[in-house]
Amino acid sequence: MQEPFKTLAENFINSIPNLFSAALIIIVSYYGGVLLSRLLNRGLVRNKAEEGVTQLLTRTTKWVVFVLGLITALQKFFDVTAFLTGLGILGFTIGFALQNIMQNFVSGVILLLQQPFKVGDAASVAAHDGTVLKIGLRTTEIKTFDGLFVFLPNADILSQPIVNYTRAKLRRIQLPVGVAYDSDTELVRAVILNELQKVKGVLSDPAPQVLFHTFGGSSIDLDIFFWVDTTDPHISPFTAKDEALTLIKKAFEEKGIDIPFPIRTLLMPEKK
Repeated sequence: MQEPFKTLAENFINSIPNLFSAALIIIVSYYGGVLLSRLLNRGLVRNKAEEGVTQLLTRTTKWVVFVLGLITALQKFFDVTAFLTGLGILGFTIGFALQNIMQNFVSGVILLLQQPFKVGDAASVAAHDGTVLKIGLRTTEIKTFDGLFVFLPNADILSQPIVNYTRAKLRRIQLPVGVAYDSDTELVRAVILNELQKVKGVLSDPAPQVLFHTFGGSSIDLDIFFWVDTTDPHISPFTAKDEALTLIKKAFEEKGIDIPFPIRTLLMPEKK
């Protein structure tokens, strides 16, 4: 009876150095990961990195260092190669079952690293126009200009075009207008350009343009092009377009320039 206990005691005594070294490796890897993640966090904050990117990189760094230390510690007691192989097979099985979740997660990481938009940007994301509220690892939250809160899977975002309105400091506005055939085209052009000078935010460089392009069914059709500086929070393409249309219509009325509209004449056969 004493022999098994003696063998067990000897094995335990012989494994004490490995236990101490394994514990030391785990402790060092844990606090080393914490220290490294803090240093990385300071560097990213100093370089004004996006908050989501900072959190992702610091957390990943901490856990990668800890897991590597844990594997090294376990190596002192048994060959972890077979364990990692089995873990890899299990991970593949779980990953296949959670394919959509993993796809959204990876897409979230790509969004945080590439930064096609940031929190607070006005953007068109997956056909939804609004302000970006939060960029998560699985979904992105947007508040539409209509006041709706939309949660978009990150994989859907990456598979569709993204338009960032905030990054476009200058925006070109296009207004289609039609005038009567008896209108003086040079007068029309001069009136429009004069009124555009009164619109807040309209730039003189690039200069506004008035281009006639089509003889329509009831009017000479033209396009008005002008650029707006959107860095002013009180100016938007919507307000600039509204002000331009209002001023141009009023000026046309004062100058006697008609904006025609189609007229339909219906001929009804007489009843016999």
